[in-house]
Amino acid sequence: MSDMRFVIIGIVLVFVGFLTLGLFGSQFQAATIESNEFGTCFEYFNDKPPIEIDCSFKVFDQTVFFGIIIGFIGAGIISLFKGVKGDWDNNVKPEDMVGPNRNQSDDK
Repeated sequence: MSDMRFVIIGIVLVFVGFLTLGLFGSQFQAATIESNEFGTCFEYFNDKPPIEIDCSFKVFDQTVFFGIIIGFIGAGIISLFKGVKGDWDNNVKPEDMVGPNRNQSDDK
């Protein structure tokens, strides 16, 4: 048997990682293109013109973002493996059991 809680947590973490990467990843992809192709990076705003900034700040933000995403996906994969290999659900102490057959050993 598997520990379903870890499996569910793993699926959720992997899903959140890929969803966040899909929704916000394009904003952080531009830093690499700007620094490699042009050598200058700009910060863009809706209400004022772009401002030239140091590319290392944008690349650092990009690295932190992808590190967080890799952390989510990695934690989800570890949780999936732990859930599939785990037998925690089967190792319940008799005094911790609940349900209709909990007193089955006391009746004999």
